[in-house]
Amino acid sequence: MVIIAAVLGLVLGRYIRTFAKGFAGPEPVDGEFRRAVHDTVHLRPTVILPPTVEVATALVLVLVAWRAGLPYLLFAVIGVVLAVIDWRTTRLPDAITLPAYPLVALTLLPTGELGRGLLGGAALAAVYGCLWVLRPQAMGLGDAKLAGLIGLACATLSWQAWLVAAFWGQLLGALYAVGLLVTKRGDRKTQFPFGPFMLLGALAGLCLG
Repeated sequence: MVIIAAVLGLVLGRYIRTFAKGFAGPEPVDGEFRRAVHDTVHLRPTVILPPTVEVATALVLVLVAWRAGLPYLLFAVIGVVLAVIDWRTTRLPDAITLPAYPLVALTLLPTGELGRGLLGGAALAAVYGCLWVLRPQAMGLGDAKLAGLIGLACATLSWQAWLVAAFWGQLLGALYAVGLLVTKRGDRKTQFPFGPFMLLGALAGLCLG
């Protein structure tokens, strides 16, 4: 299973790289989702060096398959897609995040713990929604929508996984902010994509929870 997940990750990583390039900037553009899908469908098999996205996708899928199980692989793939797009554009497109809810819920249905997952998703979305209301300059509404998806997946596994994801997402984001200050690459007002750190926290939750 781990070998299959690794190979699948390497292949999907190439498509994820192409799909993410369809989202060019921090502001939504009409037809960008359709163009991203078109470019991905018509992708010609080529090797791009360094294969950072491909290797990262393979590593994520291997860890999730090994520690959490097959029902969580779709969430892992969507998480990589959103992390790459957010890192490039500082944006989490609704066209990906919102349809991911029913798709991920459907794949988690065989676990028998979807009810707990729905409760966890609502709870984490509410937490991030409050943070967005209190500090909209530091937390985007897209982060709150992503939080619901993370809470859904991690709470389905266990409440411990939910807590790990919630804690480590905030901690990793804070450490990155401190790193920007220490290296003088930013100040207290510098904005950076928070989604990748939330998703790293989710990965920690699925692996440790």
